[in-house]
Amino acid sequence: MKKDEVLKEFEASGAILKGHFKLSSGKHSDTYMQCARVLMSPARAEKLCKVLAEKVRATIGEVDLVVAPAMGGLIVGYETARQLNVDSIFCERVDGEFEFRRGFVIPEGAKVLIVEDVVTTAKSSFETLEAIKAAGGNVVGEACLIDRSCGKHNLPFPLVCLTELEVAAYDEDALPPHLAGTEAIKPGSRFIVK
Repeated sequence: MKKDEVLKEFEASGAILKGHFKLSSGKHSDTYMQCARVLMSPARAEKLCKVLAEKVRATIGEVDLVVAPAMGGLIVGYETARQLNVDSIFCERVDGEFEFRRGFVIPEGAKVLIVEDVVTTAKSSFETLEAIKAAGGNVVGEACLIDRSCGKHNLPFPLVCLTELEVAAYDEDALPPHLAGTEAIKPGSRFIVK
């Protein structure tokens, strides 16, 4: 699946948003990839995750388990795991830190694939990695629909993506004129409070 084909799926579902957004990383952007929109269609999710799983097999090989960070990684993690024919679990924030709840256990030494919707700064990836290591798992790679870092993520394992998409992200004190003075929307789930 080529980049333009992937982006057509996002555009057709209304998943590419324009405005002023505060990303989970704390940076600001005028473009937001709302993957929940592209994944709300089971047929579209299956199509995208089937290609993603094929790329994982070709690049990383076989894995034992998929782990997704909640909230954004849940659907893509589940569907990618289904395509890989392995179990899928997720970690979620408790007092700001990722941990495994709901009776989820990682078998000692399991080859774990992290699956997320979008990687921008890889902050969630590193937090998920720490939770997996603490639970006894061995992360062998990560997969995502969109790599907004364009390979600048510094992850200590391979990152497989459907496509890279360079979208500018700015520090709050360095906003460009078209964002300065406008209110930022926080569409991510990092700071949701129960």
